[in-house]
Amino acid sequence: MADGERWLLVTTSTAGGPASLRVQVWRKLRSLGALYLQQSVCLLPDRPEVARAVRRLLDRVRRDGGEGRLLHVTLPERAEQAQIIEAFRSERAIEYGEVLERVPGLLEELATERARGRTTYAEVEESEADLERFRSWLAKIAARDYFGAPNAAEAHAAVERCAAEFAAFEQAALAAEAPEPPAEVTTPAPVRRLRLAKADPP
Repeated sequence: MADGERWLLVTTSTAGGPASLRVQVWRKLRSLGALYLQQSVCLLPDRPEVARAVRRLLDRVRRDGGEGRLLHVTLPERAEQAQIIEAFRSERAIEYGEVLERVPGLLEELATERARGRTTYAEVEESEADLERFRSWLAKIAARDYFGAPNAAEAHAAVERCAAEFAAFEQAALAAEAPEPPAEVTTPAPVRRLRLAKADPP
C-alpha cells in the first residue's frame, strides 16, 4: 500500500436520462473496477487514465439528461485505506477465481478431442476462439487489478497453460490434415570416370 493514495469518489444519477443509461453507466464503472460504497456512489484509485475515463463517462451522463460528480479525495486513516485496498483486491480475486474455475474445462475439451482423434481444422478454430476469450477476459481483469490480487499470477499461468495445450492440439491437427509429403528419394548421379590417355613413349 502506497502512502498518500488518492481516490476518485464518483456519484451518478440517471433519473433524467433514458432507461438504458443506468445500465451503461453501471457497466462502464464496473469495467473500470469501481468499488461501490452504496447505490450510485463508488470509489476508484486516482490514476490519470481512470480519471479520464470517468470524466468522459460523466460528460455522457450529463448530455443524456443525468447528473454526475467526480471528487478527488484522500483517506487519512491508514487502517481505513488498507480496508479499501483489500476490498479491491478481494473483488479482483473473485474474478481471477472465475477464470481458474473455467480453465480446466478448456483443457479437458482439448484432451478429449485429441483422444477421439478429432484434431480437425474446425476444432482448432473453435478452441482458438475459446482461448482468445480467456485471454481477453484475463486482460480486462488485469487492467482493473490496481493493487495486485493474490491469485493473479496463478490465473495468468493457467491461461498460458491453455495456450501451450492449444499449440500442441493445433500441431496435431496440422499433422492429421496436412501431413508432410514423403521426402523424394534421389538417385545419386553416376560418377564419371575419366580415362587418362597414355602418353606416347619418348
